[in-house]
Amino acid sequence: MRKDLVGIKDLSRKEIELILGTSSSFKDVLKRDIKKVPALRGKTAVNLFFEPSTRTRASFELAEKRLSTDVLNLSMPTSSVVKGEVLLDTAKTIDSYGIDFVVIRHSSSGAPHFIARNVSASVINAGDGINEHPTQALLDAFSIVERKGRLDGLKIAIVGDILHSRVAKSNIYLLSKFDVAIRLIGPPTMIADMADYNVDLFYDMDRGLEDVDIVMMLRIQIERQGKGIFPSIQEYAKKWGLNMQRLGLAKRDAIVMHPGPMNRGVEISSDVVDSGQSIIFDQVTNGLAVRMTVMYLLGGSQK
Repeated sequence: MRKDLVGIKDLSRKEIELILGTSSSFKDVLKRDIKKVPALRGKTAVNLFFEPSTRTRASFELAEKRLSTDVLNLSMPTSSVVKGEVLLDTAKTIDSYGIDFVVIRHSSSGAPHFIARNVSASVINAGDGINEHPTQALLDAFSIVERKGRLDGLKIAIVGDILHSRVAKSNIYLLSKFDVAIRLIGPPTMIADMADYNVDLFYDMDRGLEDVDIVMMLRIQIERQGKGIFPSIQEYAKKWGLNMQRLGLAKRDAIVMHPGPMNRGVEISSDVVDSGQSIIFDQVTNGLAVRMTVMYLLGGSQK
């Protein structure tokens, strides 16, 4: 493995397969009575979250503790950043402490890449702007392989606000390295320009869902409503929301995914979330295993 994980785009298929394969072993660890291993004992991780986060931050912190890593959570609203400290000085301060891992979420695309160039620690991107969210794509891929046994040969629909979704972009980058048919579904104003990738665009939800193996729903970012991206929440739910009737257009054994948090009744109905075809809460468990794997490969087995 390389020093950092700041994006999926530059990872090779072999590196992705290594992460997915190793994650199975760490998921077995999570099933034990004692869920802690000494793999990274003596290492220190700092979590820098410049944006609000519950799931991703909790997942990384648990992964770090399960690996016996010392953890430092920096609360950015009360840090020197609000006093005017620039990101470079924050990075250099962290480096002076001899930190081994920096997990960063930032509203500016490219911030993790900048940190990685300026610290000796391994940097993990926990989401940067509308750019990427690499560990989410990896846990999604792991969840698919766990249920379907493979990625190659599948038809996968990604539905929703693809334009603003770092989750969607990382998933497209990852899936494009495999023999996967990718469908992007949503309003024209929400479909990103992915001309460099082999994707099919659908503005009609029903047509896009026909015969797919995986339905990957994205959160409608209600905070963006009012900017003319789509007519109304109600209209969006009617045209592009997933319910059990629409799910019936996919293959009978199709699975449903969502990175969370969900807007039940908007992009996805409660009966779909709670159905046997949903693996949404399995994704949460798998995220812990995948993040343990990433940290282990970056800082444990390779150093």
